Amino acid sequence: MNPNLIIDSSYIAAAFLFIYGLKRMSSPVTARSGIVVAGWGMAVAVAASFLYVFGVSEEARPHLWVNVGLAVVALGVGLGWAWISGKRVAMTAMPQMVAIYNGLGGGSAALIAAVELLGGHATGVVEQVVTVVGGLIGSVSFAGSVIAWAKLDGRINKTWRIKGQQLLNGTVMLATLAVGLYIVFGAQGHAPAGVVILFFAGALVFGVLMTMPIGGADMPVVISLYNAFTGLAVGMEGFVLQNPALMIAGMVVGSAGTLLTLLMAKAMNRSVSNVIFSNFGATGDEDQGDIKGSMKPAEAGDAAVQMRYASKVIFAPGYGLAVAQAQHKLYEFVKLLQDKGVEVKFAIHPVAGRMPGHMNVLLAEAGVPYDIIFDMEDINQEFATADVAVVVGANDTVNPAARTNKSSPIYGMPILNVDQARQVYVIKRGQGKGYSGVENELFFRDNCNLVYGDAQKVMMAMVQAVKELGE
Repeated sequence: MNPNLIIDSSYIAAAFLFIYGLKRMSSPVTARSGIVVAGWGMAVAVAASFLYVFGVSEEARPHLWVNVGLAVVALGVGLGWAWISGKRVAMTAMPQMVAIYNGLGGGSAALIAAVELLGGHATGVVEQVVTVVGGLIGSVSFAGSVIAWAKLDGRINKTWRIKGQQLLNGTVMLATLAVGLYIVFGAQGHAPAGVVILFFAGALVFGVLMTMPIGGADMPVVISLYNAFTGLAVGMEGFVLQNPALMIAGMVVGSAGTLLTLLMAKAMNRSVSNVIFSNFGATGDEDQGDIKGSMKPAEAGDAAVQMRYASKVIFAPGYGLAVAQAQHKLYEFVKLLQDKGVEVKFAIHPVAGRMPGHMNVLLAEAGVPYDIIFDMEDINQEFATADVAVVVGANDTVNPAARTNKSSPIYGMPILNVDQARQVYVIKRGQGKGYSGVENELFFRDNCNLVYGDAQKVMMAMVQAVKELGE
């Protein structure tokens, strides 16, 4: 049988599995099986790539076996590292793992482009342009994702800015583009190795410069943006290699990442360019306005008792829930409330946590049923009918300043309407501000009390308080 026919058929099958897997990921109920389906698609694509050896002449095969051996070693190292790190990663570290894995995808696309340019394999102008653009985008995605990973992992704790930052970024990008244009039209795809290296160095530097000034509050959007970049770069390099699996997978990831980025930006009432080029999330010096009232502490047991006798309670989780690893104790408390006849729901803000869907994954890990987890637009109107709203480790996503304070950096950002509940309890470790650096007006409202402490310990105290009530 013709090996090329098998290869092409395998790539089409892999592409179908990618698309079908992504479709199943659109629902929490089927997301797990969707990941498995897409994983099988990748396995088919990888296995099919080894069939190319049968299409090589007998004379060239001895040299090809060296490359096959290197590919097998690379697969072994990659699979081993991914398996071990995937098993060990904590839920709080999931965003940075996603960021670094996404960056590796962009880096792989950039390396393919480098091989094509250094070897002079891209002969036509179209192929050269696509190779250069793919290499540029892949390099930016790789460098930017590494910085995003370092920020999320706490290895870079400060937002780095200098005077004339945008001018510097623009200069580096224009210089990199100029080198890319020379590679295509000046050297006609046969540029010296030094020029090609200079091009990729410029792209990597730009990725670092573009990401360093971005504050932590924007990380969900940034991760999604670089995900789209990686998909676009992979799709372009798939075109250069005439690999349909890479092309289709890259286009699917790129389009999905782009849509998700736009949705994340919309959820923050900001444009993508504003996320990349503004100073949001950098300082806490913005005009907070005149906030009246005071922060009123409450005991965990008292809050739990009030929820025990409530009719409807809505929880709004945030990154603090992940930090405390309190999702299991939270669900234990929820089940106690449900056993007492309390209606309980979860409200998820689109940018809660450190990456899109972070809170959904966290709650799913604890076994929280999908049918009591609601997106912001589906549950926001219900806060006005809730007896109690409980904020667990969230801040900016529940700040009423987004509705009331026009001078606030977060003004206009859609928020969870927790302040409209009859009583609000906020579980947080201290009186610190969110990533935006904006004081939370919710904490000073008459209907809000703060339960200070680690979320897991607070939930344990709440569970104990309800159990002590008995029937």
